[in-house]
Amino acid sequence: MDIALPVLGGLGLLLYGMNVMGAGLQKSAGTKLKRIIEVLTKNILMGVFVGALVTMIIQSSSATTVMVIGFVNAGIMSLVQATGVIMGANIGTTITAQLIAFNLSDYAPIAIIIGVGLWITTSKKKTKDIAEVLIGFGILFIGMDMMGNGLKPLAELPAFTNIMTSLNNPILGMLAGFALTTIVQSSSASIGLVQALASQGLISINLAFPILFGENIGTTTTALISSVGANKTAKRAAIIHFLFNFTGTIVFMTILRYPIQWLVAYMSPDNVARQIANAHSLFNIINVIIQLPFAKFLVKAAQWLVPGDDRKEDLGSIYLDSRIIETPSIALGQANKEVIRMGDLVLENLELSRQVLVEKNYDKIDEVLERERLINKIEREITEYLVLLSNAVLSDQQHNEINSLLYTINDMERIGDHVENIVELSQYEGEHNVDFTKEAVDSLNEMFNKCIEVVGKTVKAFEFINEDLAKEVLTIEDEIDSLEKKNRKDHIERLNKKECETESGIIFLDTISNLERVSDHSVNIAMYVLDKFK
Repeated sequence: MDIALPVLGGLGLLLYGMNVMGAGLQKSAGTKLKRIIEVLTKNILMGVFVGALVTMIIQSSSATTVMVIGFVNAGIMSLVQATGVIMGANIGTTITAQLIAFNLSDYAPIAIIIGVGLWITTSKKKTKDIAEVLIGFGILFIGMDMMGNGLKPLAELPAFTNIMTSLNNPILGMLAGFALTTIVQSSSASIGLVQALASQGLISINLAFPILFGENIGTTTTALISSVGANKTAKRAAIIHFLFNFTGTIVFMTILRYPIQWLVAYMSPDNVARQIANAHSLFNIINVIIQLPFAKFLVKAAQWLVPGDDRKEDLGSIYLDSRIIETPSIALGQANKEVIRMGDLVLENLELSRQVLVEKNYDKIDEVLERERLINKIEREITEYLVLLSNAVLSDQQHNEINSLLYTINDMERIGDHVENIVELSQYEGEHNVDFTKEAVDSLNEMFNKCIEVVGKTVKAFEFINEDLAKEVLTIEDEIDSLEKKNRKDHIERLNKKECETESGIIFLDTISNLERVSDHSVNIAMYVLDKFK
């Protein structure tokens, strides 16, 4: 118990410190992270660079790979692009081991004091983000120091010595490293534990190497588990991660182990923690150099292991993936895409409702109602996604964006409901053989045209954050209000002259009322767009 508590407590602080430091770095990067991933992953070599950079920021190759699986699942990234990012993530994760090798435990309290001081005394977001990085940095090294001190008594335990002797078998060492990383779910933390063991003289560098290589396979389990429930392309990305690390481990264990072991001992003869960090870095850098030219073969192997095509069915949202939430700027971008898709579906239904009601094309009714069910499902899924996203580490701007999206999808869903009302009126029209006068048909067509125009401009204004289009929506909505009043007045005159039937009159009035409400909700969305320019 005297050993377990400080070791587990230190490991917990190490993991928490990495998380806090990564969160601070990610918030500092902000929307730049989204632009980096979107712009620089267009070829596989740049993907390697991006994977390394992103992993340095978020302090976890597993998190980067899970994020990549989310990108692939949401259609943001191709499998070849994902391969480059996965390779780069393995390089980026080595930065933590290099930091730990500096043994900056003496400076950890200073980093925490400065970080907390900055956090308390400033209201600037950027400064608070820097403070978070410093606090995380300090906690990380306090955790390492606590873990190292907790491990010291192990040297006096015969049982531990016997276990370490049995692990001299490279296969058992690899299995131990695999199991450790699978349990801890962080290769950086498990490598930190190996560095702590080696620094206390509890394991030799000869034993550390197989454990280190096993950890590189263990880190792939997070992505493999995450790919369960994803589409086939995303599953292939997880398989590529496993194949890449597994192949690299076999190459290093059979061919490059001793040359690398000699090289790191030569580079840092008196610092075993640095030797492990350098071995980890060299393993991942050389592995990328060796396998990058064969990336297409990795893709083909993954396609062979996971055969078939993804089914493209309109069963709900297509751009949302909870794995992306760890990168809020990209998650928001995907939510925006889904809202635009929802708007396009609403517009399609509005156009079809005119065909059903005015042109008596009743065979389109089921299509409209089916699409309305899809719209409602997408609205629920976006809402759940945004609520989940709101619990992530966000800037004030991102919180405001989430609120704006929630208001927008509510108004889009209400437009869909009014269109559904019109189609239900059409069903009554067809069942009771109701006919409109020529004047009523002309009036309905005019209002439908205006409403289709206003919804179309609303969706485009939202998609492109276009101030001019949003202002046009306000102008057209005023025209629709005037048109609705005029049509209502004209209809009453026709009724008084007995030029139309009561049943057709009720349908006519309900339809123009629903169309007017469609324009009202369009204005609400346009106002959310205009708010961005204030």
